[in-house]
Amino acid sequence: MKQYVIDELRAADYQSLKTYLQEHYGPVAMDGIYWIPLENGLLTDIQKAHRDCQPHYFAVDLAENRLALELLVRTKSIMRCDCICYATQAQRNWLIAFIDDIFNQLEIMT
Repeated sequence: MKQYVIDELRAADYQSLKTYLQEHYGPVAMDGIYWIPLENGLLTDIQKAHRDCQPHYFAVDLAENRLALELLVRTKSIMRCDCICYATQAQRNWLIAFIDDIFNQLEIMT
């Protein structure tokens, strides 16, 4: 699995991230896994065409010492589909900027 990982989180940073993600994207279905919806304007043509599969998400895995962003764009409604694929460069850049913004809001230094 391709991932973008931010490691060496401090305990206070973990708690801040957990609270933020819980408030905005919780509750979690599995321990530490949050679903971040991808903006519609960034969907590929296939993802746009697959209305039954929408919305599309990135999975974010928060552990006590790290945050891992899976770079697979997926859906909650189906496990296998042509619209489930690794992020395009624009989608990947959006996700990283999105997480950077959260870190800035929470004043977390990496």
